Amino acid sequence: MPPLTTLPSAQQAASDVGHDVQGVVVPVLSILAAIVVAYVVATLGAALVGRIAQRSVVAADLSRRSRRPLRAVLLVIAIWVALRLSTDPADWTVRAEHVLLIALIVTVTWLIGSLAFVLEDAAFQKYRIDVADNQHARRVRTQVQVLRRITVAVLVVCAIAGILLTFPSARALGASVLASAGVISIVAGLAAQSSLANMFAGLQLAFTDAIRVDDVVVVDEQWGRIEEITLTYVVVHVWDDRRLILPSTYFTTTPFENWTRRDADLLGTVELDLDWEVPVDAMRAELVRLLEHTDLWDRRVGILQVTDAVGGNVRVRALASAADAPTLFDLRCYVREGLVVWLQDVAPQAMPRTRWEGMPPVAPETRRTRREEATSRPTPVLPRPGGWSGNDADNGTADDTMTITTGSHDARLFTGSIQGLERSRHFSGPGQDVIDEREQTAQDHGEGRPPA
Repeated sequence: MPPLTTLPSAQQAASDVGHDVQGVVVPVLSILAAIVVAYVVATLGAALVGRIAQRSVVAADLSRRSRRPLRAVLLVIAIWVALRLSTDPADWTVRAEHVLLIALIVTVTWLIGSLAFVLEDAAFQKYRIDVADNQHARRVRTQVQVLRRITVAVLVVCAIAGILLTFPSARALGASVLASAGVISIVAGLAAQSSLANMFAGLQLAFTDAIRVDDVVVVDEQWGRIEEITLTYVVVHVWDDRRLILPSTYFTTTPFENWTRRDADLLGTVELDLDWEVPVDAMRAELVRLLEHTDLWDRRVGILQVTDAVGGNVRVRALASAADAPTLFDLRCYVREGLVVWLQDVAPQAMPRTRWEGMPPVAPETRRTRREEATSRPTPVLPRPGGWSGNDADNGTADDTMTITTGSHDARLFTGSIQGLERSRHFSGPGQDVIDEREQTAQDHGEGRPPA
């Protein structure tokens, strides 16, 4: 006859099995229900934002950028709530909640980071660079890009710190690290001098307007435009589609050319070494004709001057202006080719050549006669600026005003236009009043005082 305790023991085992099954099935069903609820809430939120996005570009970009991170945050929160409501405290639930806490930190960081990208896109939509006057827009875009990178970097560091602080051993380590923060900061500063210097240089470039995105620069004898500015390096898109990667400290310690710092319009030169028989007036007329027949010229400056005439050649410089750097490069090539073709067809005698000519000796009598004629010739009186001479000054009729005739088609003088006169005033120095003030300041401080 079986013992009386057999039946109760079987019932107890069945009850334990049913309790274990219930402890597994109920949490699983709760988690599945939470996933469905999170998906429904995310879908409703996306539909609501989609309605608003029809009238707002920012809302549309927000819906596109934050759809996945928002779903991830809602999913983690829903699973956590379902697990807390459907289970009793146990070791595995503590570990699961720890994992969910780490997942929540990661997803919230992802969501906030997507909002930073939304703000960047909104700034890019407001400040467009595909317009004629885009200097302010390029400055704002550069600063927004740097701020977005800083925001993302800070978020990542904070997320990593938050994850580490969820571990008890890491919290104890953090307390010991804080106790020796002074020594660690000194060691880290010495070890990361170059990185910190590049980081501060990147911030300086972003907020001092030394360079901006899309600026045309000449660095290390390479011509290109600023394509990207980060906290540690700058990407220069060179004219032949190469990318020049330079550290940020390069632009704070090395001189470079910024062709679009204030204005995009530029002046370009074309220099030719020609023979002394070059017809300068005819060549100047050809330059004017070339400029008049091209849309590359912005009609500000177009002159031709003889800048040097020593040795066996005459150096002729053609100066022309264009609206921006790429147009100026094409204009210089166009003018150079046109003048070369003109010299070959019309003035071949002006092509550069080397001459060797012998001169017969001069007789002593002829040399003596030339010397006597030179010493007996009267000294001419040179006219002063404005058309008066020294005799006029003696008679009290001096006019100290200098008259300059400006003409829109005068291709001989750099100062032959209103723009040229304005440019010459910019490079004429500080003025006599400023110089007198500096002299007075030097005398007040004992500088320039004659010795006793």
